[in-house]
Amino acid sequence: MNYLKERKWLYILITLLLTIVLTPFTVIYLINNGNPYERYLLDKYIPSHLEKMGYTDSDILDAHYAEEKDSNNDDYYHGNYRVQFKDEPNITYYYGLSKKGKHVTQFCERDDGTTKLISSPTEHSENVCANKE
Repeated sequence: MNYLKERKWLYILITLLLTIVLTPFTVIYLINNGNPYERYLLDKYIPSHLEKMGYTDSDILDAHYAEEKDSNNDDYYHGNYRVQFKDEPNITYYYGLSKKGKHVTQFCERDDGTTKLISSPTEHSENVCANKE
């Protein structure tokens, strides 16, 4: 019986040490790469939204998940999807996924590869958009 009590404390000690050691690595991973669940959701919903809008792979130059560092809009998941179309290679469009209802929305802010944000309508602007801020 005494042997089991010693084993129990050993398991508790090992679990505690692993938690202390792994926590900083987990935090650093999440800061650099974002939440894996959010990434999964955006990778699931946004490409299908683009398909429903009539875009094919031949229309899109680049589309990928990106972790937003300064998003203040709590209605949407923190990460977003950046899309560049072949006919407008200098403009990056941002798409977000709402927390309630999982609706895909294009953000009103677009950029032209510099520090300038474009807020006027462009070729691939959707009628309804949301602000990132």
